[in-house]
Amino acid sequence: MAMQGNVVLITGGGSGMGRLAAQRWAKAGKQVAILDINEAGLQETAEGFNTIHPFVVDITDFQSVKKSVEEAEAKLGPIDRLYNCAAIMPLGKLLEFSPERTQQMMNINYNGLVNVTHAVLPGMIARGKGDFISFASMAGWVPMLLTGAYSASKFAVACYTETLFHENINSGVRFACVCPPAVATPLLKQGKETAWPKMLQEGDDPIAPEEVIDAIEKSIDKNEFWVFPNSAARWGNRVRRMFPGALWKHVHKVEGW
Repeated sequence: MAMQGNVVLITGGGSGMGRLAAQRWAKAGKQVAILDINEAGLQETAEGFNTIHPFVVDITDFQSVKKSVEEAEAKLGPIDRLYNCAAIMPLGKLLEFSPERTQQMMNINYNGLVNVTHAVLPGMIARGKGDFISFASMAGWVPMLLTGAYSASKFAVACYTETLFHENINSGVRFACVCPPAVATPLLKQGKETAWPKMLQEGDDPIAPEEVIDAIEKSIDKNEFWVFPNSAARWGNRVRRMFPGALWKHVHKVEGW
């Protein structure tokens, strides 16, 4: 594995991608701090691992995030790698979402990233090393009907992380922005339980979260910023950039409106 150092911090560690990353690094002998508002999920992630340390945190509250990061570093040492996995993904038409629901998604998916960045990244830069990994999505590259609020939050994540990378390009910190297609995690279930675009029904089956975690390691090893875990993600990125009008035409045809 590409990680240098001994301490990992993961937001959204109570389930899905965050849980997988936490348990993988714990098995590799690393100390892992996991942050989530889901206390039961945190305990499930940590069960059987004495090197996984749960912190119940509301990622939208900067002071709480900052306090938990300080406690984790006091207990475990400086953070060597950050995974920002925390997210929610209810889907539906934009005008059928209340303003509060849309803002909640932005607060968790984007502002949560901002909060953990300010709590963790300055220390990495001061030490001249670290791995900073944020999770955007192919939804942050390719908007479609019924995904507008989620896509907007992931567009923000991608833009913020890309700018961070370039503003700190000579800091010694390695940055990666992960843009997976649909992944078989509880987040996907949340989307399906609200509204599910036909575009996603006609696409490939959701990929395994292990495939995403493996792709991150390969990209970090190669100093590649963008992480597109499979050929479908890479293809979708190219089509969006080169043929946005044709892509929207296809979306409307598939959805029937």
